[in-house]
Amino acid sequence: MRFLWIMTASLLLSVTVAYAEDPIRPDPSLTPGAVVTTDLSRICAPGYTKTVRHTSGKLKRITYREYGIHSREGHYEIDHLIPLELGGADVAANLWPESYDTQPWNARVKDILENFLHDDVCAHRIPIAQAQREIAADWIEASRKYLGEPSR
Repeated sequence: MRFLWIMTASLLLSVTVAYAEDPIRPDPSLTPGAVVTTDLSRICAPGYTKTVRHTSGKLKRITYREYGIHSREGHYEIDHLIPLELGGADVAANLWPESYDTQPWNARVKDILENFLHDDVCAHRIPIAQAQREIAADWIEASRKYLGEPSR
């Protein structure tokens, strides 16, 4: 019985450690980013992302496993580092588990940045290659550059 208790405590500890280390930036060795297009006539067309979003459940599970994260319902999303709406590819090299729980940087804040960049790219205020490069290099620095610090 004592052995079972030790195993249970160990399991609980390892789960807590994994959640305490939610990544706010993707690991560049796992998620360098990938682009499928820079063609604004495609990217800016209404409904474009629906035509290229096909991430399978299997690929999502693989992505969680590579990051050592045990998905908790509603606490993460498998996100595209370079968003589909900016011509990002729907492939493993562009996917990472992004937390909703980390503060102030989380999936909701990145979504705001993605929408901002898409609007500015399609309005020809930011070149598509620049937006792709900046969000892939460091989405938090890109967010600070264009939107400032998020409110808590």
